[in-house]
Amino acid sequence: MTATAPRPFGRTLCAMITPFTAAGALDPDAARALAARLVAEGCDGIVLSGTTGESPTTTDAEKSALLRAVRAEVGDGVPLLSGVGGPDTAATLRLARQAEEAGADGLLVVSPYYSRPPQAAVEAYFLRVAESTGLPLMVYDIPGRTGVRIEPATLLRLAEHPRVVAVKDCSSDLLGATKVLARTSLAYYSGSEELNLPLYAVGGAGYVSTVANVAPRQVRAPLDAFDAGRTDEAARLNGLTARLVELMMASGLPGTVTAKALLDAGPVREPLQPAGREAADGLRKAYEELLAA
Repeated sequence: MTATAPRPFGRTLCAMITPFTAAGALDPDAARALAARLVAEGCDGIVLSGTTGESPTTTDAEKSALLRAVRAEVGDGVPLLSGVGGPDTAATLRLARQAEEAGADGLLVVSPYYSRPPQAAVEAYFLRVAESTGLPLMVYDIPGRTGVRIEPATLLRLAEHPRVVAVKDCSSDLLGATKVLARTSLAYYSGSEELNLPLYAVGGAGYVSTVANVAPRQVRAPLDAFDAGRTDEAARLNGLTARLVELMMASGLPGTVTAKALLDAGPVREPLQPAGREAADGLRKAYEELLAA
């Protein structure tokens, strides 16, 4: 980690789940309580209405209400990003403006999915969003879900726009990230927990973590140790999280499902289904072992 690496939204961000009531409605009170706990336990900032926040199945009104509720709870000192983006550029622009009005500090903008546009169209999409508000953008590269990569060459061009300031990287391409880091001032945030420490070590800004919903202190600890120069300790602490990360993020269940299995945060919305008893028991065991380590 270089001392000059930019951190426009802090270092340790949580991709927060969206709590629902037992009846499936947005639960602002639970959202406020969760956000307060995340901040108290080491999250510098919070990303709302991302993949983990079930953005495909929450309404525009719910996204705005969630943002306003969390802002009222954590105040102005905690960076809040709101997830926008999708296959329809016009809808993305509306969500971006709505997030700005509701008090977001930045936008997490996923690449347009399903239609799989070529790179020139992907670049044009992000530039349209960047020009639609005064908010800084974190570009979200997650080709496993969207079907389209944001190529390093495209990121190099996007970095020339003053409001494109960060990347949430779920590409699993450490070499590509390193190349962009070397040539731009973009802040790279790991979106894959197994790469939090490796990306940080080559100049990344930090992470946007789903696992931080349930273990914020433990996810943060390796970065704290690394910053203190205790690299062996950072590696050891990173290893302690591996089993929970594996079960939450690589077990075949979406992170939203596994996080909600460990939290009292209501159901998931269809087409997602809750974790089964066996999966939930395994998650609980790994979680308790991590807390006891």
